[in-house]
Amino acid sequence: MKPIVLASTSRWRLQILNDAGIVADAMDPNVDESALVGDGPVETARLRAIAKASAVSRERPNALVIGADQVIYFDGETIGKPSDTDDWRHRLIAMRGRDHKLTTAVAIIEDGEVEAFEVTTVVRFRSDITDGEIDRYIQHGEAAGCAGGYMVERRGAWLIEEIRGDWLNVIGMPVLALVGRLRARGWRMPT
Repeated sequence: MKPIVLASTSRWRLQILNDAGIVADAMDPNVDESALVGDGPVETARLRAIAKASAVSRERPNALVIGADQVIYFDGETIGKPSDTDDWRHRLIAMRGRDHKLTTAVAIIEDGEVEAFEVTTVVRFRSDITDGEIDRYIQHGEAAGCAGGYMVERRGAWLIEEIRGDWLNVIGMPVLALVGRLRARGWRMPT
């Protein structure tokens, strides 16, 4: 089988792939994401995933390249990484006791052909989170650079009441759907 390259610098995405037996190298796509904005959050994620995969595919044309981009949207608005601690605190307080959606778009490029898909998961924050707990979470700092401002796989678990959909999608890569796409291309579980 061809080598697999993840068009990302995310160690989380790479670890998810490797843990699933999808042995991949990672390569920085060097894409200016801010210049790619679609008509909505899902289209924006798709455009960015394709751009990342395309950039790396040009460098590694003999590989199967996977690009991904994640967007979180709440009350119809896309929310990215917190700009500062005030923004972060305001965001976490606003999400208390409420649902938001998280969509990861994935692009696979092989032999110049592009396949893209999205997976959406609904995340509900706990309603009983206190302001003090939110302040302690922010002070811990683990998710300062994360879209949404939390990491469900770490201390952010204390903020989350429920996840409806793909757990790994929340972390950054909908590996179950990806495995299905790879299987359709003839890939099988490695030994």
